[in-house]
Amino acid sequence: MKNSNHKQFQQLLSNAVLITFTLISITASGQEKKVADSTRMNTLEEVKVASTRLTKKSPFAFTDVKKETLERNNLGQDLPILLDQMPSVVTTSDAGAGVGYTGLRIRGSDATRINVTINGIPYNDAESQGTFWVNMPDFTTSVENIQLQRGVGTSTNGAGAFGASLNLRTLTPSIKGYATTSHSIGSFNTRKHNITFGSGIKNGFYAEGRLSKIASNGYIDRASSDLKSFYAEAGFVDKQTAIKALVFGGKEITYQSWFGTPEAVVNGDITALQAYINRNYPSPQEVDNLLNSGRTYNYYTYENQTDNYEQIHYQLHLTHQFTDRLSGSLSGNYTKGKGYYEEFKADQKLKKYFPDYPNGSSKSDVVRRKWLDNDSYTLIYTLNYNAKNFNTSLGGGYNLYDGSHFGELTKHKYLNLPVANMNYYKSLSKKEDYSVYAKADYTFFYKLQLFFDIQARRVDYTTNGVSSDLKWLNVKKTYDFFNPKAGVNFVIHKNHTIYGSFALANKEPNRNDLTKNPIEPQPEQLLDYEVGYRFKNKIAQVNLNGYYMHYNNQLVLTGALDEVGDPIRENVNKSRRIGIEVETSIQPTKFFKLDFNITKSVNKIKSFDYLVAVTEYDVNGNESYSTNSTRYDDTDISFSPNLIGGATATFYPIKNLSIAYIQKYVGKQYLDNTSSEDKKINSYHHGNLSIQYLLKPKNFAEINLHLLINNVYNKLYESNGYTYSYYNRPLGSNHSAITENFYYPQAGRNFLTGITLKF
Repeated sequence: MKNSNHKQFQQLLSNAVLITFTLISITASGQEKKVADSTRMNTLEEVKVASTRLTKKSPFAFTDVKKETLERNNLGQDLPILLDQMPSVVTTSDAGAGVGYTGLRIRGSDATRINVTINGIPYNDAESQGTFWVNMPDFTTSVENIQLQRGVGTSTNGAGAFGASLNLRTLTPSIKGYATTSHSIGSFNTRKHNITFGSGIKNGFYAEGRLSKIASNGYIDRASSDLKSFYAEAGFVDKQTAIKALVFGGKEITYQSWFGTPEAVVNGDITALQAYINRNYPSPQEVDNLLNSGRTYNYYTYENQTDNYEQIHYQLHLTHQFTDRLSGSLSGNYTKGKGYYEEFKADQKLKKYFPDYPNGSSKSDVVRRKWLDNDSYTLIYTLNYNAKNFNTSLGGGYNLYDGSHFGELTKHKYLNLPVANMNYYKSLSKKEDYSVYAKADYTFFYKLQLFFDIQARRVDYTTNGVSSDLKWLNVKKTYDFFNPKAGVNFVIHKNHTIYGSFALANKEPNRNDLTKNPIEPQPEQLLDYEVGYRFKNKIAQVNLNGYYMHYNNQLVLTGALDEVGDPIRENVNKSRRIGIEVETSIQPTKFFKLDFNITKSVNKIKSFDYLVAVTEYDVNGNESYSTNSTRYDDTDISFSPNLIGGATATFYPIKNLSIAYIQKYVGKQYLDNTSSEDKKINSYHHGNLSIQYLLKPKNFAEINLHLLINNVYNKLYESNGYTYSYYNRPLGSNHSAITENFYYPQAGRNFLTGITLKF
């Protein structure tokens, strides 16, 4: 049973948010009296995220993404896909069309290393450390801006960045009332519909909201998505104070496509496919699926093989400007998440589900659900002091996570055994995260700025019970981390700036590392060195950044997946990422703009032992098991391309018309850490075309027409994959290991078209 104090906090915060929202919404319907301008509101909105954001004087690499940029291609695809043109970013989609389960990597670091905050509140799942954008469909519509920090960056709330940070800030309240509705349709029966509205600011009060629905059949067979979400905000703002209550959430039903497509199917290699069938003994129905599906193959065929999850967030923010120099904020958050994925499993031993059943060898096809029920509570604070040449911030927070993992058997063929609500496994988890940080910068002679940042963090994690693979869990861990940072920024000339920084980061293992790794995982450490140059004038902007990231005990992806499609990780002693990032924007005339970026990097593991399971059998069929170990030196880190590039050329031939050609290139990636050419994702590139036309007819503030053609050259490519190897051989033989590669094909040429009406 969860602690009653936690329940009281949950009820207190959620009720406070709802009451605040209701009262402010009612008040906002009163007489209009403008008490604040947009500049003041933006200033107060920035206070609560200022301590975790970077500025042009910060000695770190970052990119700001404005609302206008996000709106440009927001036709229903998930946020990672909309960020595909950012420096060092690689995105992927399980369903192949950008709707449903999507992900991104930055500098080769996966989602568990990318710290995501929403209004300063941590969004990453506390246990897995991942981010699941499918739980917040169309959240982009409610985002004012995003800051992408590459590398360790500045101290932030939550688990902290170990490769990058995404700092999202929700909408700044509108001065005037408004209503907007957007509708889009496209390939694979993709469609998106939303309405957004706002009261405008009246007597300092305002209310805003959004309702959204997105659905798609997906490019991959049966990889459908049915997504719903909402966003509601109410607040009060005057010259010194802002109070903001938010409730937002989403509900997703997605058909599973977690396990990709076998290499032989992707390549259309019938001989290799027959060998795959001979090795893996699929059923006749599975063979038919393999032989007749092609690139859009989906392993799953059970009609209700779906992931079902709902997540609701309650946020309450108080921001106050005490004096011209002193400001602060206090924020609370409660997040409720609950859901399951349903799956069909053939020919299961009932002993697994009924340990006391006397006939343990009996088998049955079963339908089961694996549940996750969790509550997360967060409290964060910041205090900022800004003088002419000196700025300092003090901040920190506390996060409590309570989670329950359990399995439910819903169907089998034995009538004398129970079905409904029968939990065949259950475990309880608790994670507490405490952090405090202090930052300061001082400017000398208007040109030289020194930056210092220290953070202390403690993590307590426990999990007890039975895991989904029926193993007893008894994990109790405490981690204490100290994360200092320092840097210097020097303005050579008003258009030219150079900078350099050092940051130390530490990170704890996640739940899967602690419960599924046969070797006890160690916390990771990253020493991040960054140097850069910035140039900006009226025509061009150039950001050049070099980085050296040295890791101790980095938890690298092995290339394999667990039973629910999550990557498996393991520590490697020493590893490094070294790279150069170039980001440029040029607009020589009002008719043309060019944005491009390129990252060239080297990502290496100094040395590690590659372990492969060995099964050997004698002439009588008796089997023996062992592990084969091979030492590898100076190999490439998995899923870390050495070259990433993006470019957008935008033309403005006439007023209110824009035509943009968007190109993306991603270099070769290895599926594991052996640098084997037999286990890789080939390099790929694709181009998109975006056309927008803005109308301003009577009775409308504006009408925006949009056409997006993705992958205009119809390239066949895969953006993600996984691999595993094993030995299965006669006793005493030296047969080679068998390797199975799987990929996630992305859609060929496809389109989305939409219309937005603003009133």
